Amino acid sequence: MGGVITVHHADNLDILARLRARSFQFIYIDPPFNTGRTQRRTQLKTRRDAAGTRVGFGGKRYAEVRVSTAAYADTFDDYLAFLEPRLLEAKRVLSTRGSLMVHLDYREVHYVKVMLDGIFGRESFINEIIWAYDYGARTTKRWSAKHDTILWYAKDPARFTYRADQSDRLPYMAPGLVTPEKRARGKMPTDTWWHTIVSPTGREKTGYPTQKPLGILERIVKVHTKPGDRLLDFFAGSGSFGDAADRHGRDVVLVDANAEAIRVMRRRFEGREARFL
Repeated sequence: MGGVITVHHADNLDILARLRARSFQFIYIDPPFNTGRTQRRTQLKTRRDAAGTRVGFGGKRYAEVRVSTAAYADTFDDYLAFLEPRLLEAKRVLSTRGSLMVHLDYREVHYVKVMLDGIFGRESFINEIIWAYDYGARTTKRWSAKHDTILWYAKDPARFTYRADQSDRLPYMAPGLVTPEKRARGKMPTDTWWHTIVSPTGREKTGYPTQKPLGILERIVKVHTKPGDRLLDFFAGSGSFGDAADRHGRDVVLVDANAEAIRVMRRRFEGREARFL
């Protein structure tokens, strides 16, 4: 049974200021990474065309047709000044046993970590989760960046939700070295999560730039929240976190100021219990 999805098309700072204190048990955000460039995702479809450049089964030829291109500017003059008031509000709306996860990449994670230490206290830092993937172009000038970082902070480091028994299990890399019982049960993930990105041609794709995979977000929802919890993502983007929350029966509030993000979420949540405000 799904939860209730509430989507706000608005500036997230305005919405955060209107939310009640201590009203959410979990917050996940995937803010812009401050790459300094426009993020784009182009959707293509194929059609039969005798002059097409792609050859399929039986020698039939196809042409690629651009359906749409989604984009947003990912650049800020002062990234920390942009994030800080939003993170202060995030702390205010978290319940006493609540947790915050902030999804970043190598460009800003170290600076945001120091800022979060100042807002929550260093003792409230619980984990740095590394999401590693192996997809896309490589550089010959340095080690290719193929991971994101998720910072986990608890409002109260002595009181937070972590349900290890709800996690998916992983196969052992050397199954012959463990007992049949352990082999059948699998092992718990560590703080390094190997998971492919959303395939540009897969069924999960929405066409929105920087979409995150459901596998990562469902693990977070299952382990870090409980039935009855209220969840929040105020950089909602394609709505992947909201989708994961809904699949596990959690009520979730999503916020995004980008009209393209709202269009993607309207398509994604069609037929579900979703309100758009």
